[in-house]
Amino acid sequence: MDTARDIIEKTQNARIASKELANASSADKNKALMRMADGLGKERDFILSENRKDVSAARREGLSKAMIDRLMLDARRLNDMAVSIRAVARLSDPCGSIDRMWKTPSRLIIGKMRIPIGVIAIVYESRPNVTSDCASLCLKSGNSVILKGGKESIRSNMAICEVLKKAVIKAGLPAGCISLIESTDRKAVPLLLKQDKYIDLVIPRGGEGLIKAIAEISRIPVIKHYKGVCHVYVDKDADIKKALKICLNAKTQRPGVCNAMETMLVHKDIAGKFMPRAVEALLKQGVEIRGCLRAMGYSPRIKKASEADWYKEYLGLVLAVRIVDSARQAMAHIAKYGSGHSDAIVTSNYAVSLEFLKHVDSACVYSNASTRFTDGFQFGFGSEIGISTDRIHARGPMALQELTIYKYIIIGDGQIRK
Repeated sequence: MDTARDIIEKTQNARIASKELANASSADKNKALMRMADGLGKERDFILSENRKDVSAARREGLSKAMIDRLMLDARRLNDMAVSIRAVARLSDPCGSIDRMWKTPSRLIIGKMRIPIGVIAIVYESRPNVTSDCASLCLKSGNSVILKGGKESIRSNMAICEVLKKAVIKAGLPAGCISLIESTDRKAVPLLLKQDKYIDLVIPRGGEGLIKAIAEISRIPVIKHYKGVCHVYVDKDADIKKALKICLNAKTQRPGVCNAMETMLVHKDIAGKFMPRAVEALLKQGVEIRGCLRAMGYSPRIKKASEADWYKEYLGLVLAVRIVDSARQAMAHIAKYGSGHSDAIVTSNYAVSLEFLKHVDSACVYSNASTRFTDGFQFGFGSEIGISTDRIHARGPMALQELTIYKYIIIGDGQIRK
């Protein structure tokens, strides 16, 4: 395969397809989405067979348990992918909607109309579900998508993309609106990121190293989040039973994802009651705890945390724990060490809860709920294209609205400027 030629052809075709897709009706896009979802079910055995080959190869190469968990598909996860596509089909189509309209002193009527971005490239690692999530969201929002997954998931991604493309063609939409870069050559990503003539936006999904590398070499605008150093602060007025449930869920329900808790902050006034129970529960779940000196006093099995631990995204069963003197100190810790992803407070004090929600500057800030809800599907978006911690138009889980831009439409009655 000539990688450079393949990339240029696919990006050119994506640009051509984006013009047609931008004018497709909601009904036509929804028909394609439903066919895509149905296709995943009909081709389940084929997709799972290809995925098993990827998983076997990953184990031979010694990939981590967290990476293999992200890579692995089963009947339930494949069904969830189809459910997610159908949920996108049921969402309102943002394309063509008018955000607002107003009249100027010159009697012009001006409106702000939502339109697709154009061509979006997604560069991602491990998770094959990203292939279907991104394809469905881009299609519904009228954008062509170019997918570039990691080599560890190449068979899975090729199988899923083949099924999705067949569905799109059967529905009468252009084949070029969904494409996959199949080359595993290291030159493929830099070549893709030079196609600024055809690609409008790049969204990387993966580890901090991947995202930083893409941001450094891309000629195309990049929406990103580097890592998810998420905190749960247990306030002195927290309900202990509720706090235990939230912290255990945030850390152990799926530790290898970016919205898992990495640091637990505990108010000194509740630590005596909360910490022994929390430490016992976390250790039972196999969590390695690294704490400050005060936290270490609650168990000989708590290791001493280094300064680097407070900045760490473990993506595994490791947790940093700090005892703090106040909610303000907890917020100061989050401001210094956090990544602006997702942070939570557990408290029954309404005033403290509001202060936390107002002052913690993260994409998603929770009161009395697990950080694990930072997810497009959980937010009611159907699925997500990624999570942004940038301070731009898209922040937090990105879905249909964030995959559109706008143009101004101006309606006049013969006015000229004097």
